[in-house]
Amino acid sequence: MLEVSGLKVFHGLIEAVHGIDLNVDEGQCVALLGPNGAGKTSTLSAITGIVRAEGAIRLLNENLIGTSVEERCRRGIAISPEGRRIFSSLSVYDNLVLGGALQPDKAQLARDIDDWFQQFPILGDRRHQRAGTLSGGEQQMLAIARALVSKPRILLLDEPSLGLAPQITKRIFDIIRDLKTKGVTILLVEQNAGAAIQVSDYVYVLNNGVISTQGSAADFGDGSALITELTGAQG
Repeated sequence: MLEVSGLKVFHGLIEAVHGIDLNVDEGQCVALLGPNGAGKTSTLSAITGIVRAEGAIRLLNENLIGTSVEERCRRGIAISPEGRRIFSSLSVYDNLVLGGALQPDKAQLARDIDDWFQQFPILGDRRHQRAGTLSGGEQQMLAIARALVSKPRILLLDEPSLGLAPQITKRIFDIIRDLKTKGVTILLVEQNAGAAIQVSDYVYVLNNGVISTQGSAADFGDGSALITELTGAQG
């Protein structure tokens, strides 16, 4: 589904990611883990097209380097960004409408939104409520649902548990597990390494802009050794 090769990512003159390779097969959940500042969000930003990048980013064998953010969305890339970035002053429903802005059939879009309200019933209950008044967990659900409304080929999740209480974090990972069961292809960036490993098929660990290790999720066990490594890297 997604193949990244020789990817370099730039913020101005600074090279934040140094020629990494990673792959996400259709129906997989792949975790991209690492300490703060490792280049994880930069990698997702390069895939969506909002930062300058070199190398190859192929979606279904078509290289996306040089294409616009809008074109990448049309081709099937959607992101639930770090910090959620919902439209706080708009209703839950209108946030989802914006998620489906490229859908030409507005009647179908309304049906799709109703379908996602079935998947996220708490959002359905709050469809007319201003998004900024939702709890942190509800806002995260909205950010994920907004990305899904575009019917992406691959869903990028950037720190979905950030700032959430443990009980809400568990609910978010239950949602990710359910999406995977439904066949949604996912690339997951997450600080909670243990939880991320449990929902993933394959894991890449990014350190200082390079892939330091990779393997099947089973290779990382419960993630305790990796968590110790990442904590040391952050320190």
